[in-house]
Amino acid sequence: MKTAKDYMGEANAVVGKVSPEEGIAIHAEGGATFIDVRDSASIAQTGTVAGAQRLPRGLLEFAADPATPLFKDWLDFDAPYILVCGAGGQAALAGKTMIDMGYKNVRNGGGVPAWKDAGGPMEDG
Repeated sequence: MKTAKDYMGEANAVVGKVSPEEGIAIHAEGGATFIDVRDSASIAQTGTVAGAQRLPRGLLEFAADPATPLFKDWLDFDAPYILVCGAGGQAALAGKTMIDMGYKNVRNGGGVPAWKDAGGPMEDG
């Protein structure tokens, strides 16, 4: 039987982390697409990274698979992505899923509150 700790350990082993400061620099350079994997209610409460795509973790496998009608055509297997959520856990798990699906450059940007506290650009949810 696997625990949440097991899943998090596996995700953190394969999904690189980006500090808020590193993420802000990457964002300023346009060096990656930021994806907020939280649900719309959470994003509405706190806002999100300016310009971030919104892709709830619960739909990720369908939205990231070109063979499904829910595929998001802005996704590209070779493009760089930085995933964010509330604290970093959902971003790590979603990142592992994307890597398992063949996406090559996915990193965990942690939580939106840390991004905001570091002075990262925000937009309303």
